[in-house]
Amino acid sequence: MLTNNDILKKLRVAHKFKDEDIVNVLKLVDFDITKGALNDLFRKEDHPKYVSAGDQILRNFLNGLVIHLRGPMPEKKAANEARKSNTQK
Repeated sequence: MLTNNDILKKLRVAHKFKDEDIVNVLKLVDFDITKGALNDLFRKEDHPKYVSAGDQILRNFLNGLVIHLRGPMPEKKAANEARKSNTQK
């Protein structure tokens, strides 16, 4: 079974992310993490400073990755107003 740490590692390799890239992806969803804390997530499980990645870190990383790859979602209010003005023409 894959752990959250394993998933983060696999995504890191797949996207060729460096530590700073991951920090920036997490900043997109207002989640701050230091490079040191990030490195603790990528250590081997038997290392004394290993930290298990919680669901919150993985969830925020995935949400940030969506924004990083697709861009931010348009605001619903602006989208609704645009639809209304298009149907009135």
